[in-house]
Amino acid sequence: MKVEIAPSILAADFGILREQVKLVEGVGAEVIHVDVMDGQFVPPLSMGPQVCEALRDMGLHLEVHLMVDRPESVQVESFAKAGAGTIIIHAEATPAVDYALELIRSHGCKAGLAVNPATPLAIYEEVEPDLALCMSVNPGWGGQAFIPSSVEKITRLRAIVGDEVVLEVDGGIDAKTAGLCVAAGATRLVAGSAIFGQDDPVGAFNDILDAATSRN
Repeated sequence: MKVEIAPSILAADFGILREQVKLVEGVGAEVIHVDVMDGQFVPPLSMGPQVCEALRDMGLHLEVHLMVDRPESVQVESFAKAGAGTIIIHAEATPAVDYALELIRSHGCKAGLAVNPATPLAIYEEVEPDLALCMSVNPGWGGQAFIPSSVEKITRLRAIVGDEVVLEVDGGIDAKTAGLCVAAGATRLVAGSAIFGQDDPVGAFNDILDAATSRN
């Protein structure tokens, strides 16, 4: 499976959001990561379905990361209708993980399952998501430092989900950590402040991709 960089628009300038997305699209980004926070599962509030609606005509794969309680109640349907291609829920956010994953698929989206740094990986032995997301920081805030023990956790997660599942890593991804994650088994890396928080988002994207694919 090819390695992909998924820029997170949480760190983008929303005043020029489409322009910023076009910048990374121009250098090869095919997946845009949309971080959704409800102020309950994580303290901050972020964006809603309207952001997906604003980007859906650009032809990119919109990957919605629901950091919300009980996502199956309203959020899954709302974001599917808004143009999400993948919807990721947290194992910690609902007692009905399998139901939520099937609900996502019923709306025509790929179903992703995320776990926080301190959450055991056993849930992945019970369900079959299309994407497995290993959080390498505690969710809720951008710009956090990568948790080093995440590398070993990525390796264990790859062994559980097999070779066909997209294994994504989110948190503290930059040119220093990207290669470590890919070597451990990751195939998609989320980067927010390391791309959109930089003076040169295009150069930052390319640096992370180079590190991830050992092109240097």
